[in-house]
Amino acid sequence: MIIYNVTMKVTWPIHEQWLAWYKEEHIPDVMQTGCFTKYQMVQLLETDEMDGPTYAIQYYADTKEDYEKYISEFAPAIRQQLVDKWGDQFIAFRTLMRLV
Repeated sequence: MIIYNVTMKVTWPIHEQWLAWYKEEHIPDVMQTGCFTKYQMVQLLETDEMDGPTYAIQYYADTKEDYEKYISEFAPAIRQQLVDKWGDQFIAFRTLMRLV
């Protein structure tokens, strides 16, 4: 199993609206690609929240090919929606992991 992890720090002024949008629109858009079988979203604790809270969203794919399909066919447009809506009000970094 492959885990595609997206960690995001969001500024306080947009936090509540971003969280609602992310859960109601962004995650469903990612899941509708069919590349992932499940996801979980967590908030990081015991981190510096002066600039805003930090979240990690983990999407689970059965194979690396499923993940690669997402990256090549869907990720550019989905990521652009995030930038178009929230501009520079967030920082994101992505990691790929394997369940062992």
